[in-house]
Amino acid sequence: MALHFTEQEFLSRKLKVINSMKEQNINALLMFKQESMYWLTGYDSFGFVFFQSLILNEDGEIILLTRAPDLRQAENTSNIKNIIIWEDKENSSPSDLLKKILLDLKLKGKNIGVEYDSYGLTGRNTIKLNDSLKKFANLKDKSELVSHLRVIKSDQEIVYIKKAAKLADDALESAWKTVKAGADEGKILAEMQRVIFAGGGDYPGNEFVIGSGHNALLCRYQSEKRILSDVDQLTIEWAGTYRHYHSALMRTIPIGKADQKHYKMHDACVDALSNCEKKLIPGNKVGEVFDAHAKIFDSHGYKKARMNACGYSLGATFAPTWMDVPPMIFTGNPLIIRPGMIFFMHMILMDSENQLAMNLGETYLVTKKGNERLGKQKLDLTIL
Repeated sequence: MALHFTEQEFLSRKLKVINSMKEQNINALLMFKQESMYWLTGYDSFGFVFFQSLILNEDGEIILLTRAPDLRQAENTSNIKNIIIWEDKENSSPSDLLKKILLDLKLKGKNIGVEYDSYGLTGRNTIKLNDSLKKFANLKDKSELVSHLRVIKSDQEIVYIKKAAKLADDALESAWKTVKAGADEGKILAEMQRVIFAGGGDYPGNEFVIGSGHNALLCRYQSEKRILSDVDQLTIEWAGTYRHYHSALMRTIPIGKADQKHYKMHDACVDALSNCEKKLIPGNKVGEVFDAHAKIFDSHGYKKARMNACGYSLGATFAPTWMDVPPMIFTGNPLIIRPGMIFFMHMILMDSENQLAMNLGETYLVTKKGNERLGKQKLDLTIL
């Protein structure tokens, strides 16, 4: 399998991590986030559900500690040369083997950064890791060291994200052709996912969200699949995914006819999204984008129906979520917006009193002068 990026790009990424390590007085970094491993080496696997760590020292040496099923996975998908396997057996201790690797790297007594905030490092394995290394080295929580570098996308990453955006648009087009009274939610999902796979896309970091009737007010996937009624409402949230890079969209579609409140809610969503676009520019703080969202919704009387965040960063992510956070768009977030950032901005209104939903979400690339909406589909209220 060919690497998805050039050797020069991977080298550039490694040098950025090493420079950041030096700035933070770190002699080595233990990565447990699959996103970090993929970004730094190309290593593509869901083996992070078991103990595995990518070690990078200040000299640039990279070692992967993983299980036997991921040996060839790493050989075929990454540029990693040194792969060490821990053995599956009773009372196996991969954290002790990791300690031996660090000892061989002459890291005893040194400052070692750890990606503690990781789906790949469970609470139990964290305890074992700390027990193995607490007297060996000075452990520092560096969960966001690589994440802060990943948030600014390279030109090649943007190519992949724009491909993902095209796939998301294609999926919406297929939904418009499939959604109607009497349609099965499962078949709608199947058609949207089919289009993405047929276009060369990948599995997303989490399930597509779909819900009709009362379930249209849900922001998460759940297993009930309804048949759409003659008069109904359908909320869908999905992402086009290419090389694990995501571009998300969100819509609520009235079926048969729209309630008059649907029209007003949609107008507020369009207004709020437009207001957020004006704030999503280089130099502003991420929190200012949320405040623009809240200002519009609150002025329309929807404070109780809106969320306390209106979006998040997107990039190359793995299960269980396509949300590439931090950063998330909420009030007070001090992160400065910079060119190359990717944000999914979702305008969500869930009116529990009237059992009505209206949602509008789009993915944006921050440019030098402003931003670019990556989805090219219309924002109009579509009634099917």
